[in-house]
Amino acid sequence: MTPLLSQMPDAAERAALLADDPLWLVLLKTVVILLIGPILTIFLIVWERKAVGRMQNRPGPNRVGPGGYLQSLADAIKLPFKEQIIPDTADRKVYFLAPVISAVPALIALAAIPFGPVVSIFGEKTVLQLVDLPVGVLVILACSSIGVYGLVLAGWSSGSPYPLLGGLRSAAQVISYEIAMGLSIVGVILYSGSMSTSAIVESQQTGWYFYLLLPSFVIYLISMVGETNRAPFDLPEAESELVGGFHTEYSSMKFAMFFLAEYVNMVIVSAFATTLFLGGWKFPFVGADHALNQGWLPLLWFTAKLFILLFGFIWLRGTLPRLRYDQFMRLGWKVLVPVNLVWIVVIVTVRAIKNSGGLSTPQILIGGGALILVVVILSLLLPDKKIPEEDYVPVTGGGFPVPPLDLQVPEHTPRQKALAKAEARAAKRKPAAVSSGREAGDGDS
Repeated sequence: MTPLLSQMPDAAERAALLADDPLWLVLLKTVVILLIGPILTIFLIVWERKAVGRMQNRPGPNRVGPGGYLQSLADAIKLPFKEQIIPDTADRKVYFLAPVISAVPALIALAAIPFGPVVSIFGEKTVLQLVDLPVGVLVILACSSIGVYGLVLAGWSSGSPYPLLGGLRSAAQVISYEIAMGLSIVGVILYSGSMSTSAIVESQQTGWYFYLLLPSFVIYLISMVGETNRAPFDLPEAESELVGGFHTEYSSMKFAMFFLAEYVNMVIVSAFATTLFLGGWKFPFVGADHALNQGWLPLLWFTAKLFILLFGFIWLRGTLPRLRYDQFMRLGWKVLVPVNLVWIVVIVTVRAIKNSGGLSTPQILIGGGALILVVVILSLLLPDKKIPEEDYVPVTGGGFPVPPLDLQVPEHTPRQKALAKAEARAAKRKPAAVSSGREAGDGDS
């Protein structure tokens, strides 16, 4: 049997190994990658219901299967047999295409993720990765963002107001948080010097980027929650406001495809975060030639990091309420994007100083952190913008204008006065009632 290799191969060796993969091995990798998303979706649905139920002091699923752990399988069997209802006002072509646009890119994005080092599969030496592209970062970023366009098209094509509002919110979400996510990846690309996912993992040999590029990591975590429409950023769905949002008019298998796309996108962005910031498949504090980074063990470390990030999604959903639309947009445009731009300038400055041999990395990191802290404190100390007195309108906590304190409220409204005049005119025109003589005689007797 071919021994399992633990060395970290360079880009040329990885490319050569992937190019030499026989057809059966390529097909095997393809099938496994396509199955990772649906299998993890089945697991995540039960895990999320159980975890959120535990957080909220309720049992969660406990009827189907042992302890309710087969609930996802029951849902997967039930959904295809449900009645399919298509609105008369729907654009049928786009209505059918929207779920496909959401689900298909989510299933293929994992192809560029490196899951482990060089291993042997049935005697064939290969890399635990389907394709190693020079622009793998851009491919994964594109696949994770294209799926949101399916939500926009679903809301527009349904021909209903609530899905349309959900689709509009999806468009705003794409514009806002895709920019923040892309800018957070710029720091990783500057440090690693490559957009290849395997090269980024290799560049973290001396330190993971989650602490070397902490602001980029935090901004990416926030952006990936917004990118996947998860709480507290689930504005396109917003069950309490929009019934179900973009998928209100969907049922049966089309609804299941949206459900699948949401959870697969969670897996994609979590695997991407693991690759970019958490060292990929590497075990912490040991080198690539260590026994813990040999053979199939790195796949276990990658899965553990992936599950930690996935639990973060569940934790947020069970603890945080949904943001308002203005809060959502303010966070993206006024906080994440400006901080990211400033951080990129800091990274470029640090790299320039380090390449010139001026300061060591710890000194640069400490100085940069102190500078960012000073900027944040100064921004918090800045006074709020004062509204001119002539344009000032007192508002309540909800943001609605209130009447002035010296407002004179009339006793009768104009409508009440008009009704009173009409009744008076009608009373004058009505003849007076006259009693008959018979009734008078009866009264005398």
